[in-house]
Amino acid sequence: MLNRDRFLPTLVVCAALLAGLAASALAAPMTKINIVLKNQAGKPVDHASVVVRFVQGHSVVKLGKAIRTTFELRSNQEGEARIPSIPQGKILVQVIAKGYQTYGQTYDINEEEKTLEITLNPPQQQYTAH
Repeated sequence: MLNRDRFLPTLVVCAALLAGLAASALAAPMTKINIVLKNQAGKPVDHASVVVRFVQGHSVVKLGKAIRTTFELRSNQEGEARIPSIPQGKILVQVIAKGYQTYGQTYDINEEEKTLEITLNPPQQQYTAH
């Protein structure tokens, strides 16, 4: 009886450790993204609105609710926006900055860390039909 009382808590701890290891092994691969925004002259574009959204890869059911799949942030004075951790796969990057054309492109990212260098273009000439 005394041995069984010692064995049961040890068994519960081992089962919890195995469950934790299995969950981490099945977790979706994540990536850190560094976005660098520059204008055509090569100067950084600061205070640009950057939206990064996970589009396709691992299913949302497998990702679960705890994994964040959308980030909205602004670029710093060096024109950089850092996304801490997002699932690998197809990722949509959208950039809106005053005085520049809106930028949007989907990237297929399968690396642990990736730097995206984006060049923003000035707005196009507007035409009128009148």
